[in-house]
Amino acid sequence: MKRKSHSFFTKIITATAAFLIFTGLTSCVSTPKKQKHKTASINLTDSGVFTAEELARYFISKNPFVNEDYILNFAQTYIQEAQAEGINSDIAFAQMCLETGHLNFGNLVQPEFHNYCGLGAMDEEHPGEVFPDEKTGIRAHIQHLHAYATTEDVSLNQELVDPRYSWPHKTRHAKTFYELAGTWAMDMNYGKKIENILQNISVLTHQ
Repeated sequence: MKRKSHSFFTKIITATAAFLIFTGLTSCVSTPKKQKHKTASINLTDSGVFTAEELARYFISKNPFVNEDYILNFAQTYIQEAQAEGINSDIAFAQMCLETGHLNFGNLVQPEFHNYCGLGAMDEEHPGEVFPDEKTGIRAHIQHLHAYATTEDVSLNQELVDPRYSWPHKTRHAKTFYELAGTWAMDMNYGKKIENILQNISVLTHQ
């Protein structure tokens, strides 16, 4: 009887230990919950949600020849300049991608212009504004979006570098990137194109 009792309890203890080990292992290898996609706001004056790394990752997927450190710093500058003026950095960066063909240019505006939004580009006689460096060009882009999104009563926080800043206050206004169609650009699909870029960035943040 003692042998049978000993064997019986040994089996119980062994089975219990095996169960605890199994449950411990399964809890360790359980599938993590999927995170939701980040979604950019449509409003020009909302905060951006994408990090510089996420913006750069999207950009490289479209232009794999760009230097990674360069585009990361470029994206960070967009975020910093946009935050300084209360402008949505996601929209600004997406618009830059659209206007420059992901910095491939090829139309009126040339790379050395440091003009990332087609500012003042109309024809061969007026190929666009020229800025001395990248940061100034990015700041001008942000300020021009600021001019579209605000009234004349809202002042800038940084030194004015956009030579066309006062023009939109008198003739154009846009609260969302959709409203840039027919105002910033005559292309009525302009807002949809920006939306597509933002959606692509969102998808990449989840991979």
